[in-house]
Amino acid sequence: MPRVAIEDFDDEEVARIYLAARLAEALLVEAELNKQDVDYAVEVESYLAAAVFWLSEYRGAAFYVPMAHADICCAILRAAGLTAGLLEKELQLP
Repeated sequence: MPRVAIEDFDDEEVARIYLAARLAEALLVEAELNKQDVDYAVEVESYLAAAVFWLSEYRGAAFYVPMAHADICCAILRAAGLTAGLLEKELQLP
């Protein structure tokens, strides 16, 4: 299975490519990356989401890949229709 611990990337620069807000969404991202045999790491991260009048803090699954593979991995997820948590290039650095 291509999922690895983030420490296993050693000195390689990594990019955060996706932030899944729900478990079902994270499982779909994981399935797509596994299908393509991509090495990736998953970390739980906090994020803020706006409600009607206030911000609330939530936790989601952040997906990391080697920086050299970020563009192709984003294209894979976009082609699979997984765009809700896809991070723009400027937000990909950890």
